Amino acid sequence: MKLRGRPLAFAMSVGEIGTLLPNLAFAALTPFFIAAWHISNAEAGWIAGISAFGYMMSVPVLMGLTDRIDARRVFLLGGALATFGHLGFALTAGGFWSALFWRAIAGIGLAGTYMPGLRAITDRYEATDKSRAVAFYTASYSVGVSLSYLLTGLLAEAYGWRVGIGLLALGPFAALLIALLLMGPAAPRGSADRRLFDFRPVFANRRALGYILAYGAHGFELTAMRAWMVAFLAYAAFRSGHGGAHGATLVAALFSVIGLPASVLGNELARRFDRRRVLIAIMAASAALGAGIGFAPALGYGAVVGLVLLYAVTLTADSGALTAGAVAAADPESQGATIAVHSTVGFAAAFLGPLAVGIALDAAGGQASALAWGCGFLVMALGAAGGPLSLWLLGRNR
Repeated sequence: MKLRGRPLAFAMSVGEIGTLLPNLAFAALTPFFIAAWHISNAEAGWIAGISAFGYMMSVPVLMGLTDRIDARRVFLLGGALATFGHLGFALTAGGFWSALFWRAIAGIGLAGTYMPGLRAITDRYEATDKSRAVAFYTASYSVGVSLSYLLTGLLAEAYGWRVGIGLLALGPFAALLIALLLMGPAAPRGSADRRLFDFRPVFANRRALGYILAYGAHGFELTAMRAWMVAFLAYAAFRSGHGGAHGATLVAALFSVIGLPASVLGNELARRFDRRRVLIAIMAASAALGAGIGFAPALGYGAVVGLVLLYAVTLTADSGALTAGAVAAADPESQGATIAVHSTVGFAAAFLGPLAVGIALDAAGGQASALAWGCGFLVMALGAAGGPLSLWLLGRNR
C-alpha cells in the first residue's frame, strides 16, 4: 500500500521521529561522557555539534539532488547512513576522536532523511497550502528529540549506554522501512534546465533569505540548549539539593514534548497574522528569556525548571513557521536548492551553538561555576538575536 497526502505526511512524521531517537543520546549523557572519557567542555561541545557539521557539509548535495531525482531515494540512503553511524557509536566509541567520527556519519545520515523527507512529502502533496503539512512534519522533530532524551536515560540506566544507544539506532532503520514500503516513487518537480547545485537563485530571493538566516539563529539557540540542557539542569539540581542527572533527562524530555504544540501553534499564528512580524516577536522574546535563564539557579531548582519549560515554548514556536515561510517564498523550480540552503545555514549554526557554549563554560570557570552558566546562556541569546534582526532587515518593504 502506497500513501499520499495527509496519511503519507503522518507516516513520514513517525519515520522522522525514528531517525531522531538516537540523535540526542550524547547530549542526554554529556555529564557521564565528560567524566568517563576525561574530556573538556569544549570537546564535549565538538562531539555534540559535529553531527550538525556533517549535516551542514552534506545537505547541499543531498537536497540539491532532490531537484533532479526522487527525494525518496535520498531518504533511503540517509536512513542507512544514520543507522550505521549510531550503531558504530554504540559499539566502538571510546573517546573524543571515535565519538566525533561516528556522530559525523550520523549527521550525514540525518541530512539524507530530515529535509529530503519533507521534500518527498511536498512532492506528493496536492493541496495548494502545504504549510500545515510542513509545520506538522517539522514539529514532529520535537517528539523525536523528547523521546531521545527520555529513552536514552531509561535504557542507559537499565542496560548501560552502549546497549541503550544500540537499541535506539534501530529507529532510523524503521524510518527506512517506512519510506521503502509506504511511499511510492514520484518524479522530482525541479527544472531539468537549471544547473545542478546552482544556489544563486536562492541568495537572490531576499524574502526566502530572511527566513533562512533567521532559521540559522534558531538552530544556534535550540541546538546549544539541547546539547547543554541536561548538564545545566544537573548543576541546578545539585546546587539546590534536588534530583540528579536522571531527573534532568525527564525535564529535558518534557521540554522537547512542549515543542510540538508550540511549533504548530506558532505556525497557525503566522498563517493568520503577518508571518514576519509574528516570528520577530517570538524570536525576540526567546532571546530575552534565554539571556536570563543561566542566572536562574540562584532562585532555586523549581524556578529553573519553570523557566526552562517556558523557554521551550518561545524556543520552538518559530520552527515550523520559519521552514514553512522559506518553502512558501521559494521559487518552485528551486525548492530543493532553497531547502538545501535553509538546512545548511540552520545546521551550520547548530554546529557552532554547542561549541560556543562549551568554550564559554571553560573560559568562565567550568560547569561548577554560576558565572559560567550565565555566560553560556548569554552566548545562546546573542546568537538567537540574529533571527529577528534578519527578518527585519530582509523583509522590509516586501
